[in-house]
Amino acid sequence: MTTFDRTQHTQAPTMRWPRITFIRLSLLAMLALIIASWIFVLNADGAQNHSFLSAETFNRFKDFFADLLGVGSSGTPAYAQWSEWRSTGHLAYDTLVMSVMAIGFAAIFALVFFMFGARNMMMGELAPYGSWFWRGVFFFVRGIFVVTRAIPELIWAMLIIFVLSPGLLPGAVALGLHNAGILGKLSSEIVEGLDQRPIQALRSTGAGRFQVMVYGVLPQALPRFVTYLFYRWEVIIRTAIVVGFVSAGGLGTEFRLSMSYFHFTTITLLLVWYLILVLGVDITASYLRRLAR
Repeated sequence: MTTFDRTQHTQAPTMRWPRITFIRLSLLAMLALIIASWIFVLNADGAQNHSFLSAETFNRFKDFFADLLGVGSSGTPAYAQWSEWRSTGHLAYDTLVMSVMAIGFAAIFALVFFMFGARNMMMGELAPYGSWFWRGVFFFVRGIFVVTRAIPELIWAMLIIFVLSPGLLPGAVALGLHNAGILGKLSSEIVEGLDQRPIQALRSTGAGRFQVMVYGVLPQALPRFVTYLFYRWEVIIRTAIVVGFVSAGGLGTEFRLSMSYFHFTTITLLLVWYLILVLGVDITASYLRRLAR
């Protein structure tokens, strides 16, 4: 046996443990929390008078599913009646209108204020003046973004319903306020992450602040802004039914009433309309995002 063979024969492979990083540690912590939460739900939740995985739970689910389909009911299910489809179709249309009004309000709000929430435009090297006034404007606008997006849409609707009469407008305003803060913050961060070279080139040629915004900032920021806008529209149409629970109009109000009166087949019909709306908006928004790119 040669020296090379003896060396290769005597050396044992060394095991290397994977290096601990923040991402790996976060994944392990998340996995541990998920397991612990399910252990609590299945075994230690005192609010449940019966086990989650039990015959009683299965029977309740089976009975509720049968009620949704109208099994054993003496009358015709609501989803099998054309008159019910027409009446609930108006509610679905109202929900769609509410979502369009909300995203329009959020878009206008974000377009007006997102430049004032960008740090590089108000406090950085692109700021027109280094005065305390523009710093105050920056923190004020960022504070508006924080407040509007921190309060959920349902809470906004519950507050606005006391000022405005029940209907589509309170729901649209509530959805618009919450998403205005989200769109404003995302748009401001878009401006902060833009390529500075075209902007600096405009500044070096003597372009003013307005010209820099029109020719340097907006052409880079608008495509991504439109992408975020259509994505938030998808989120709004999913949330519109929840806002309707507080008499803000649309499918949500009728859904709450149907649950209160145990009209289960009507609930099924409303869920079908809701699914149609969500799929339609998702397909439309995806197509519009591709056009914006």
